Amino acid sequence: MSGAKSPWLVAAAGVAALAGTLVLARTGRAATHPEPRPGVTAERVLPPAAVPHTPGAAEAYAAARGAPQILDGIYCHCDCSRHSGHRSLLTCFESEHASHCDICMGEAMLATRLAAQGSGLAGIRQAIDAQYGR
Repeated sequence: MSGAKSPWLVAAAGVAALAGTLVLARTGRAATHPEPRPGVTAERVLPPAAVPHTPGAAEAYAAARGAPQILDGIYCHCDCSRHSGHRSLLTCFESEHASHCDICMGEAMLATRLAAQGSGLAGIRQAIDAQYGR
């Protein structure tokens, strides 16, 4: 009788291990976030007239213009630092790049919403890593 239960125990252990792996994979990876530059401004963020008309772009670029010191301290999880040489999330909004990237726009909207609710940079970074980290 104990021999018949053994395959079920092995299968149950395998399912539990897989579930644990999936849960851990969804928690996001912590990124190495850049330190915000003192006195950084939104002067290089595209002005409203230059922002492509893609869904959510106008709002995301407006968010970037309103919180450059926050976005300059956030790593962008689309990994544009590797493929486009971007320094921070703020850099994504200095070109049309962010208007074609749901990650850039999503991170900017989340960061500015949390900042408006009183979250500091450390909490904002943690929330972005949890939602967008791979």
